[in-house]
Amino acid sequence: MDRRTLIAAGTATLTGALASASTVAASSDAPATGAASLSIPGLGLPVIEGGRLRNYVFVSLRLELGAGKTVEQMRPKEAFFRDALVRAAHKTPFTVPGDWTRLDERALSVALVSAANTISGRGSVRRVEVIAQNPRRRTGMPTTR
Repeated sequence: MDRRTLIAAGTATLTGALASASTVAASSDAPATGAASLSIPGLGLPVIEGGRLRNYVFVSLRLELGAGKTVEQMRPKEAFFRDALVRAAHKTPFTVPGDWTRLDERALSVALVSAANTISGRGSVRRVEVIAQNPRRRTGMPTTR
């Protein structure tokens, strides 16, 4: 067997293995519940207390889509979801009283679901799950007791 044949056979085997591995990885990325979901990573929201900006918290969200909605339909609307959430956070902050490092997940979820009803239709987003909250500043904050 010459070198060219050996390289071509190795490349074909490697390509087939990578294709099957990516298929398995794509199927494992789907949520266990079977419902379609859209991720919104790294959204910076303000923490406002006493009329002053105290901190920013960067949140990662997962939107569980309603019946009949696909990720392909909703992905182009991600920028509108981000805009609506930032506007809502400045209008009525999602601040947890006495803690500048967290946001109220329930209020954030309610605001985004109601905005989604306007943006993409009623029932398009079933629920919002806050995956992570990372504050910009972690020191010099009041502690809750």
